[in-house]
Amino acid sequence: MARFAKGSRALAISDRSGAAFPYREMVKEWTGAFVHNSEFEPKQPQLEPHPVGADPQGLMNARPARVEFPVQDILPNNPFTTTAANASVSVSYPANQINEGTTFVRFQAVKSPVGGVPIVTGAAGPALELSTTLDTAATATDGTIIVQTGTHFPTSGFIMIEKVNTLTGKYENEVIQYTGRAGENFTGCTRGTSAPYRGLTPPATTAGTHPIGANVFGCYLATAVPTTIVVGPGGQTAVVFNNLTFSLISNATSTETGGGFQCTIGPLNDRA
Repeated sequence: MARFAKGSRALAISDRSGAAFPYREMVKEWTGAFVHNSEFEPKQPQLEPHPVGADPQGLMNARPARVEFPVQDILPNNPFTTTAANASVSVSYPANQINEGTTFVRFQAVKSPVGGVPIVTGAAGPALELSTTLDTAATATDGTIIVQTGTHFPTSGFIMIEKVNTLTGKYENEVIQYTGRAGENFTGCTRGTSAPYRGLTPPATTAGTHPIGANVFGCYLATAVPTTIVVGPGGQTAVVFNNLTFSLISNATSTETGGGFQCTIGPLNDRA
């Protein structure tokens, strides 16, 4: 079979320009046109787009973000301010996001008394941290909870009995709502509930049995205090909530600001 000539001295006519070029400099385009290499035009990529399937609907092994219930926040240095002969206490709590509402709060890690109000108390009188122990063992259905010292607790609200599972080491605390307090007795108890915090109510706890000496903690009903500040060059204002107020069971003895460094505020049950 005869071979084709190499065309080393031949000329060819371009299908694009009609001009004559050396044969060996000619190429064939994707359209089939025989053109000089200076005239070659590659195929437009948009003429052959990559296949596109449907948008993915979700991850095979999705791990959605969890919304954790708030824990203790650190307050500014010396956050508590008392007023002589007044039961109301102001708490510095910048950007507390309670937004004019009320919330039940528990104070911890208070470093020093303020205005004659001790951190904790073992007798009658107010206290910044509400804690005591059970004086009588509690069953899962008791409507009255009896504690060692309870006269510094509010006359209604919530208490939390601390309980740790000895097998798993996990907290199984029980929150109890009470409607009255007579001395060391919390009465009208609703067992296995939860105390609202920042407008949210966490899942209810489970009513259980508790031995004598179990730790009992309380909380205060606090109210957010609005403050108007200037936020723009034209005098624009905004309302922020940088303080809370709550009431002690009895009056402070002096006007004072204190409490110490890194006192904390948070929900009653921070081991939920």
